[in-house]
Amino acid sequence: MGIFNRPTLMKAHALMAAFILPVAIMFFITGAFYTWGIKGEYDTTVYEIKLDKPMQKKLSQLVALAETELTKRDISLPTGQAKIKKIGDAFKLEWTGSNRDVIIEPGSQPLLAKLQVKDTSWYRQLVQLHKAKGGTPFKVYAAALATALLLLLLTGFIMAWQTPKLRQLTLLSTGMGIALFVVMIASS
Repeated sequence: MGIFNRPTLMKAHALMAAFILPVAIMFFITGAFYTWGIKGEYDTTVYEIKLDKPMQKKLSQLVALAETELTKRDISLPTGQAKIKKIGDAFKLEWTGSNRDVIIEPGSQPLLAKLQVKDTSWYRQLVQLHKAKGGTPFKVYAAALATALLLLLLTGFIMAWQTPKLRQLTLLSTGMGIALFVVMIASS
């Protein structure tokens, strides 16, 4: 029972909370603002691309085209994943990242395409990281945050459960939390 003794739990709880506080604040702020439509801004530049043949709906070809065009313009690649987005009968390449989004879509003529480079504002970059649009290092960091938050909740619950005066209130709060969670899911 040594790992679950109160002094050890309190120390682990406090140190984890202090360590993850900066990134937790980022996730809290961007998540709260995002639910109200505050997502940050982009600075968008549009380029025309001359093609040898009409664009095809093939991810590997579109990514290669994007890489070529971005390299020509000395623009770094987005950190996230590329995908083809279908819009009715039309399509476009969307390649999103934490600091930049890139879109390639057919132009007004078969041998023309439009390249949009959307550079994020500092706040939009934080939103993109929240949405898992960053590189692998930040995704690992975010997963560590999620694990630490779970451990904080568990250690807090265990400490409350171990306190006889808080045990009944802990059960009541947990039950109410579960009930509210179910009601919110059902009402959404």
